[in-house]
Amino acid sequence: MPAEFLIFGVTLAGVALFHRRALPIAAAGLAAVIAYEWLFATFPAGPGLTGLAAQLAHEWVILANLFLLLVGFARVFWFEKGATYYFHSHAFLTKFALFILMALLSIVPTIEFLSWRKAVEAGQVPVVAAAKLKRVRMIVHIELAAIVLILLCAAMMAKGGWV
Repeated sequence: MPAEFLIFGVTLAGVALFHRRALPIAAAGLAAVIAYEWLFATFPAGPGLTGLAAQLAHEWVILANLFLLLVGFARVFWFEKGATYYFHSHAFLTKFALFILMALLSIVPTIEFLSWRKAVEAGQVPVVAAAKLKRVRMIVHIELAAIVLILLCAAMMAKGGWV
């Protein structure tokens, strides 16, 4: 597993566990990933600042996800109704638990998809065992069901239900 994923996972866990310090933890996580990439990785576009800039452009999805996660935590703790309201809402806690479950479940398909990278870049179709494909498909279906439940919880929260 790439070190960047471990650093990102530790950052997410830190934000989840120490949510009152979400911004400094997220900033430290971002700095750790950038430092790791700069010091230990060979960038496809070349070394130094140019390679780092190209890599950041390539990793924009991760950066956008981290930014949106921070916005979500900021809304809970500094805006809207406040943390006390949210952490006493069963709908919010269910929604949050489903989000964490989805994040953990997504590790398996992500690792599988990343293992296909070399074959795809070589213009080949990845060879995938039927059992592995079935497991990945099942996990993606569970994640899709969790999204539906998250939306249901969000609608319940908007209506003030299941408090």
